[in-house]
Amino acid sequence: QVQLQESGPGLVKPSQTLSLTCTVSGGSLSTNYYYWSWIRQRPGKGLEWIGYISFGGSTYYSPSLKSRTSITRDTSKGQFTLQLRSVTPEDTAVYYCASSAKSIREVTSLNDYDYWGQGTQVTVSS
Repeated sequence: QVQLQESGPGLVKPSQTLSLTCTVSGGSLSTNYYYWSWIRQRPGKGLEWIGYISFGGSTYYSPSLKSRTSITRDTSKGQFTLQLRSVTPEDTAVYYCASSAKSIREVTSLNDYDYWGQGTQVTVSS
């Protein structure tokens, strides 16, 4: 059973970098055939896919966010991280990590994500 847990600061100042960590248990980032994604939900908005790092270490980002986004992993710690640079209050959201056996071009619905973290609230404010 794969479990995911987000962690990181709940408050980030504008222009700074939002950094979150997802800790994975019950599965391996490198040997499990999963794509490890970051997804967020802004107030009054639907879920928005940010990007993923694959089991092989390749990354892919939403075109709208790719210029500000980096996803990395530390397989020895069972963790992957999100860095979202130059944040504004519009980046305030609940941030989730999630795992899918499908690449983004194969995903057709949220049901394709097999495992989710509980989500963590991040507020961008001065």
